[in-house]
Amino acid sequence: MQISDAIDFVRDKRNGMLITQKTDGRPQSSNIAFLVDADDRIVISVTDSRAKTKNLRRTPTASLHVNRDDFWAYAVIEADVELTPVASAPDDDTVEALVEYYRAVAGEHSDWDEYRAAMVAEGRLLVKLTPTHAYGMLNR
Repeated sequence: MQISDAIDFVRDKRNGMLITQKTDGRPQSSNIAFLVDADDRIVISVTDSRAKTKNLRRTPTASLHVNRDDFWAYAVIEADVELTPVASAPDDDTVEALVEYYRAVAGEHSDWDEYRAAMVAEGRLLVKLTPTHAYGMLNR
């Protein structure tokens, strides 16, 4: 499967399963929400304290598995991973990027000051997946 076909398949979806690698080499999966940005990277908002984040810091590669709603078609995108810094102030670059992410996924927030403070309090950051390989079954 071409990476471009996999990206086209997942572009209008928001939910998938992120697969990272535990310290013992076994896979760790997490249900996540995501978006595809203008550069065809997959972007995910995470908290710094989660297992998936720790796994990605140690081994910066991941796979994203996305199903079609009827379950019978899917794409898996393998990717190199970049993590932004953890949000540390309501007006830092990470929080600005988290605001852009929120707007793309959910639209306008009812209280941006509250949202910005929550991103810092939760220790949020963005994970950016740059696709390197794709496989799956799209035509069923």
